[in-house]
Amino acid sequence: MIGFLIQRVLQALMVVIAMSIIVFLGVYAIGNPIDVMIDPASDQALREALIQRYGLDLPLYEQYFVFMSNMLHGDLGESFIYRLPVLNLIWSRFPATLELALTAMLIATCLGIPLGLWAGYKPESLSAKAIMAFSVLGFSVPSFWVGLLLIMAFAVELGWFPSGGRGPTTHVLGMNLSITSLEGWSYIILPAFNLALFKLGLLIRLTRAGTAEVMSSDYVRFARAQGLSESKVVGLHVLKNISIPIVTVFGLELGSTLAFAVVTETVFNWPGMGKLIIDSITVLDRPVMVAYLILVVFLFVMINLVVDLVYGQLDPRIRVKAAS
Repeated sequence: MIGFLIQRVLQALMVVIAMSIIVFLGVYAIGNPIDVMIDPASDQALREALIQRYGLDLPLYEQYFVFMSNMLHGDLGESFIYRLPVLNLIWSRFPATLELALTAMLIATCLGIPLGLWAGYKPESLSAKAIMAFSVLGFSVPSFWVGLLLIMAFAVELGWFPSGGRGPTTHVLGMNLSITSLEGWSYIILPAFNLALFKLGLLIRLTRAGTAEVMSSDYVRFARAQGLSESKVVGLHVLKNISIPIVTVFGLELGSTLAFAVVTETVFNWPGMGKLIIDSITVLDRPVMVAYLILVVFLFVMINLVVDLVYGQLDPRIRVKAAS
């Protein structure tokens, strides 16, 4: 297991280095932030002073090495627009996105896996067909449109939930969280369900496909022949053997939910990282863009590393193969 862990960590490190180069080059190519920061009528002296102040006069490779050196010391630069350290700026938005993403994944997992199990266990039943029809909606309906419908129905017409924004927060473990109060939950329910809809449909279909395949396997028939109850057959044999693809999708979708909840945060005016990156792209705030994208890469790499380690625990053949 130690050899398997070392191999995965080295692979993760190589991916982070490669992606940091790609991100830095990509952001550098989209435009000159000085053109946005100063008045077009400003004189050349002011322009040259700003270029030198932010190190934009250095060759690209020197800018990259300066950025990486500072990043290793915990300094991701200063925002051109907000005039704040980038790390502090992103961290101030991270708790809002984190609690939104975790709530969405909790909804998708708690509903998607049981519904998918039932649809695979009773594939010809009317309820299973209704579940699969609902899962198609999760894929096909645009999230911004669903968000607007949720606001219209539950906020405007019924008045059950707020139409947008974030509830009052409480300082917990260094983060400002809103899920510590009932009022905070009232603000997060609609955007979390909207964000969870696609993941819910994906988990339903994935779980249903795995369940239908496993139910016809020999070891399930042998388990039934031994007299095990259906709940034990599903819980001990079926669920365990379909867990690897579910873990894969859960990890990837958690990462994508944290990184790209832009549409939901915009529709519900949720003050998270997605809204921050959209605002930064609009004004070419290069330090925020680079730092955000590199942190997203690091987040995905770490989630995939954890998923790989969970793989090794669920199926020992994977770590034995990797070690060999």
